[in-house]
Amino acid sequence: MIQGLSHMTFIVRDLDRMTAILAGIFDAREVYDSGARQFSLSREKFFMIGDIWIAVMEGEKLPERSYNHIAFKIDDADFDRYAERIGKLGLDMRPPRPRVEGEGRSVYFYDDNNHMFELHTGTLAGRLARYAKGLEAAQ
Repeated sequence: MIQGLSHMTFIVRDLDRMTAILAGIFDAREVYDSGARQFSLSREKFFMIGDIWIAVMEGEKLPERSYNHIAFKIDDADFDRYAERIGKLGLDMRPPRPRVEGEGRSVYFYDDNNHMFELHTGTLAGRLARYAKGLEAAQ
């Protein structure tokens, strides 16, 4: 039986740059650095974002960008603060996608390795309720 999410691993060219991104945007706390040792496929670092374990391993960046992404929940009141953090790190922010009212707001951005991240203010329950309302209006 699946008990929950264990961890997410991202392959990155520069562990220090990814450390700056994770700490600077997500307030990630570094809990492990392999340094010169190698227990896995390559040098790695582990971080905690809240209670989520993030692993970053040294390697080649993704060859291209896509819409595949990881979304983190934020409060709407913090939206502008997070967008400012992303801008200060010089990361590429995507224009927001069209949304229906009540779905929440998102800021999408890419790290230097073509991974996309989203910071989202909504919830699954809110989105499903809004979509259901739209279906009722269409009938």
